[in-house]
Amino acid sequence: MTDFRVGGDDFEVDGRPVRLLSGALHYFRVHEEQWAHRLRMLRAMGLNCVETYVPWNLHEPRPGEVRDAAAVGRFLDAAHREGLWVIVRPGPYICAEWESGGLPHWVTGPLGARARTRDAEFMAAVERWFGVLLPQIVERQVDRGGPVLMVQVENEYGSYGSDQHYVRAVADLLVGLGVTVPLFTSDGPEDHMLSGGSVPGVLATVNFGSRAREAFSTLRRHQPEGPLMCMEFWCGWFDHWGAKHVVRDPREAAQALREVLECGASVNLYMAHGGTSFGGWAGANRGGGALHDGPLEPDVTSYDYDAPIDEFGRPTEKFWLFREVLAAYAEGPLPEVPQQPAALAGPVTAALTAFTALDGVFEALGGPETEHAVPPSFEDLDVDRGLVRYAVTVPGPRQPYPLRARGLRDLAVVYVDGERAGVLTEEEPQLAEDVAGHARVELWVESLGRVNYGPRTGEPKGITGGLLHERQFLHGVRARGLRLDAFTASGVAALPSTSVSASASVAVAVAVAVEGEGRGLYRGSFQVSGAGDAALELPGWGRGFVWVNGFCLGRYWSVGPQEALYVPGPVLREGANDVWVLELDRAGDPRVVLR
Repeated sequence: MTDFRVGGDDFEVDGRPVRLLSGALHYFRVHEEQWAHRLRMLRAMGLNCVETYVPWNLHEPRPGEVRDAAAVGRFLDAAHREGLWVIVRPGPYICAEWESGGLPHWVTGPLGARARTRDAEFMAAVERWFGVLLPQIVERQVDRGGPVLMVQVENEYGSYGSDQHYVRAVADLLVGLGVTVPLFTSDGPEDHMLSGGSVPGVLATVNFGSRAREAFSTLRRHQPEGPLMCMEFWCGWFDHWGAKHVVRDPREAAQALREVLECGASVNLYMAHGGTSFGGWAGANRGGGALHDGPLEPDVTSYDYDAPIDEFGRPTEKFWLFREVLAAYAEGPLPEVPQQPAALAGPVTAALTAFTALDGVFEALGGPETEHAVPPSFEDLDVDRGLVRYAVTVPGPRQPYPLRARGLRDLAVVYVDGERAGVLTEEEPQLAEDVAGHARVELWVESLGRVNYGPRTGEPKGITGGLLHERQFLHGVRARGLRLDAFTASGVAALPSTSVSASASVAVAVAVAVEGEGRGLYRGSFQVSGAGDAALELPGWGRGFVWVNGFCLGRYWSVGPQEALYVPGPVLREGANDVWVLELDRAGDPRVVLR
């Protein structure tokens, strides 16, 4: 058994001072068959520890419906086999550019601002979830022969709230469920964040990307003794749809890392390897500067993060520079860099030969259509990731008036009497042309990702403020939800479909027969000889989701900056492979390309 302690100014393992050289790698953003390779890459870069979050909403999509919490234990075991210690950050909130910061929609929907507080109902839900999760962590602590060195209390709470009773309650809950290794908090290096997020008796750490000496000086004002640690050294950054790709100069990042280590501190690279937000789980931010209360900025599917190990698991220039810096602090020579995973043997084009219009997809895979006085939210309809079809009648006769979706989150494609009338967003929630009555209006509303950071974390999705015709609310709204996890092999196989000619554009082959611009689910197949990692491209397509062999790769969107979706090699198989494309805007030619 190993004894790990927080000493006076150092971490200690069996009485010996040790520096933690850690890297963030999220098990849920890496295909399980690739965990071992990515962990070996961390070791080869010079790290002795790996850090991971645990997303509550991934594992409990509905109350009491727990899915594969054992994956956490399997990842911890994989890290142990590769000779790495582990830092676990179980939440309940994790941020991580993940849908709602990991908080389930069925928690944030009814509780709203009571989430992440001492509220009894919220704490009861946390206690039930931690009761399921914590055994995976507790039995793998270092004092029981496992790899887990430390466990985090909440996450960057000082950036959100000041409920010290809540932070203490989470810490007490972790201890009560068997955590015996040191607990810690992590916050930005600012006085209000450290005072709001840290509690006496729990090690405080700080998160930053530069100016290490200044950050640690701030930490020392709040915590005069104890090891210094940058729990998130931001060596890269994430991207938003419709914005420029973000990169950080590798040499500048390496110098900033060197400064952290020269301070005598431990460090966790965020991210060492970012991976991918598969399954449509990418979150969103709010712009508007420091207040994080401005326009929605949805996160792309790729979580490459400009990390030293890229989305495909390959070493970058930053990797080699970091390895050089870290080698000076390693115990002995660094391991050789492992061989890279196989890549797809040559480009493959997949023809999409079957089509089901979006109406038909809703009928077969959506929830029941229900009528409400006002538009229900996604949370009301139990939709986490997906879309909702709202339908309402504008009574008549009446002259044309403006039609507005008040409190729209996030995007709506609108049809009036079966004709496409426009696309509404939060910033432009009113149709360009007025609507006369009598008319039937349909609004196909899509969530682009729930906010994962700041005061608007947990806000509801859908039409949250009602439908207005001039100044009059329209009531009697019919609504039907469609969740992404409804797209199963058996469900999709049973869908009615129309044949699509591979030699014609979708607009020609489909639009004559169906309403809309080819919005719906496309299916096809392709042959593979020499399976391996690939990038999937959709030339000319608008916005939607892709599955390969039933595995959801995530969202694509022509606004960029992401131009292709990462396909893990283990998802592909030799011979025949299936691909589904759910197009929600305007389809391109009926094919996808894998390279």
